[in-house]
This record gives sequence, structure tokens and C-alpha cells, in this order.
Amino acid sequence: MATNTLKILKFPDPRLRTVAKKVTKFDKSLENLAHDMLDIMYKDNGIGLAATQVDHHIRLIVMDLSDERNEPMYFVNPEYKILDNHSLFSFEEGCLSVPGFNEVISRPDKIDLTWQDLQGNTHNDSPDGLLTVCIQHEMDHLEGKLMVDYISPIKRDRIRKKLSK
Repeated sequence: MATNTLKILKFPDPRLRTVAKKVTKFDKSLENLAHDMLDIMYKDNGIGLAATQVDHHIRLIVMDLSDERNEPMYFVNPEYKILDNHSLFSFEEGCLSVPGFNEVISRPDKIDLTWQDLQGNTHNDSPDGLLTVCIQHEMDHLEGKLMVDYISPIKRDRIRKKLSK
């Protein structure tokens, strides 16, 4: 059940630049945060959300790429490496922390992903397609990086001015 106390930080909020810390405690509060994040992500029509975006600086990502919005995914302490045989995949990305702006960003299309679930169990996969793009986008948030870092400084300043109003 959502507590509705979470708010998505908007660019250029400096807290979005905070590097998230590793999760070491797998308890009810982690589950509650993950479910609250999922609720706010659905409310704002997002497909992914990193804890950093709601001012919780831990390595937690929630995601749901299903059309029915009924296949939530939780990634705790995710790490990835880009596979040697990768190509660049260009995709028009949006971001709940940069509302109203989409940009085509090129990212590697093949990664090897390791993460923990909400109970602390470790998983490994080699996702592709939209999931690969979303994982990299959300993991950027955990490192204090935003999609606007991939565009020109002039465009970034224009977005900053519009969102600061």
C-alpha cells in the first residue's frame, strides 16, 4: 500500500547527482519502498524508476515494461558489463525526472546483468531490447547521471531553464 509520501525529484535538483549506496539490509522497509516507488511510477506513466529519483540514495530500481502494468521487476544492487559483441542501439528515451523531454540516446544493446531481488537472492541475465535500454538508463541514475548528460550543453541548459520555472 503506497504511503504517497514519495515525490520524484526533477532536474536540475542536485540530489539527482548523488551516487547511490549498496543495499545491505533486505527487510520490510526495502519492500515497502520498492512498492511505493512502483505506485508513483505507475501514477506518472513511467516504465522505470531508480530510488535516487525519489531521494532515497540506495541501489534499487523498479520497472514494468508490460502493456498491462502487471509485471513489476525489482533490481537491487544491479551491476552490468557490456558484452564484447555489442552494437549501439538508439532509442528515444524519456525520464520522470526530466518531464516533457525525450531524446534519442545510443546505448549498448547487449549487457550481462547481475542483481538481487527484494529478498537478497542473486540473479543473472543477458537482457535485450527495451529492458537493456531501461536498465542502463536507471543505473545511470544510481551513479548520479541523467539522460541530459548525453545531449549538448546548449540543449541541456534550455531544458534546465524550462524545468526551473
